[in-house]
Amino acid sequence: MAENLRVSDLVEVGQVPRLNTRSLKAWTGTYLRQVAVIDACCALAAGLLAYWVRFGGTSTGAQIYFWLGIALPGIWLVTLSLAGAYDTRFIGVGTDEFRRVLNAGVCLTAVVAILAYATKIDVARGYVVVALPSVTVFDLVARFRFRKRLHLRRARGYCMRKAVIVGHPDVIAELSAALRRDTHHGLRAVAACVLGPDQPDTIDDLPVVGGLGNIVDVVQRLEADIVAVLACPEMSGARLRDLAWALEKTNTDLCVAPALLDVAGPRTTIRPTAGLPLLHLDHPEFNGTRRLVKAAFDRAVAALALLLLLPLLAVVALAIKLGDGGPVLFRQVRVGKDGRPFTLYKFRSMVTDAEKMLVDLTKHNESDGVLFKIRKDPRITRVGSFLRRYSLDELPQLINVLIGTMSLVGPRPALPSETETYGDHVRRRLAVKPGITGLWQVNGRSDLPWDEAVRLDVRYVENWSFVLDLQILWKTWAAVMHGSGAY
Repeated sequence: MAENLRVSDLVEVGQVPRLNTRSLKAWTGTYLRQVAVIDACCALAAGLLAYWVRFGGTSTGAQIYFWLGIALPGIWLVTLSLAGAYDTRFIGVGTDEFRRVLNAGVCLTAVVAILAYATKIDVARGYVVVALPSVTVFDLVARFRFRKRLHLRRARGYCMRKAVIVGHPDVIAELSAALRRDTHHGLRAVAACVLGPDQPDTIDDLPVVGGLGNIVDVVQRLEADIVAVLACPEMSGARLRDLAWALEKTNTDLCVAPALLDVAGPRTTIRPTAGLPLLHLDHPEFNGTRRLVKAAFDRAVAALALLLLLPLLAVVALAIKLGDGGPVLFRQVRVGKDGRPFTLYKFRSMVTDAEKMLVDLTKHNESDGVLFKIRKDPRITRVGSFLRRYSLDELPQLINVLIGTMSLVGPRPALPSETETYGDHVRRRLAVKPGITGLWQVNGRSDLPWDEAVRLDVRYVENWSFVLDLQILWKTWAAVMHGSGAY
């Protein structure tokens, strides 16, 4: 039984991994101090920019605004602190950090307006209009870049929080694999406490070092930062309460994972009912006002993009035509929302008889699912290889967005032959319009295993929001520029 082994012995022999990380308190403190310096620099830059724009730096009687710009960093730091922008729970993951920075900017603007009105002070509106929006935008961009730097460090094993996972082997394996895959969340599973009579020595290389009775001992010996309790019948409300009280003494965080797959964010709320904190799950909104806003945004952006990219589209079309004299566009039937077929438009990146060659190439398929993918596809033309690397072959799909058969963001448009093999779980991805880009595009593209691509598509459907669309569009630019996973 793994429960009888000493945790310290497992560490010594290497079964419990050592992390390239300082203590949680040390690195979080350093990180927050660096963020505060960045916030102050952004505020100083915004204040001086507003002074220069409004007064040109030489206006008589404007010295007060120069000194106000110098004082703006202190004011901004206090505002951010009151807005909770330095909460360690939101370091490196999620949108809460950025939302709180935005709230700080809105609140500071409102306070300045109210004070100016109440005290009848004549404030230079041009200065305020430039300074406060600028400091918010500067800080959002700076924090985003600093977060990316943190993600790179976490990918190398630094700045991680050590987690002990509690549950049954199957769900422990799922969470452990997810944490290894998505290192940017900053959690590294170091050990597992298995509930139930059967306790293996390891679960996918994660050492099992205890059970329900010695969770606190494991946490203390490993100096873990967080305990993740997965859904299991053995962990009753009373036991979970006692565990929370015991971990409170060690200053270890406790999180409880509900039995939900890829459902989070706005759809989940905790509401007290009869003294019990019940997790309520709202249905995803596939119709209504938000969908109308999404459709209007999609078509407006598609129309503008087609207009601005017209010279580039002409150059690409000419390059394809001069390459082999074949047709410029490739048309193919794909399956859209609710299983309705539509014609998808792309720039042709393969030879004209590519479909006929597919039969002979099927045995070389490198995909682990229903898709056909090979890294060095002989059907791809020289021009097509360049187009695919930077996703330029996808640009004609803006026409699909304009006519309403596709969206800017959504699941990957599937072939009819693929949808014939779908089970009920996979068909969920057909509940919304397919997209030019999506979570699959910004998380590996063609390098993704089939199951992972499906999971990301279903995750998008379950958690769609306009803000999520904007985040994916922002990340798509970086994914396209790097060209990773494109073939």
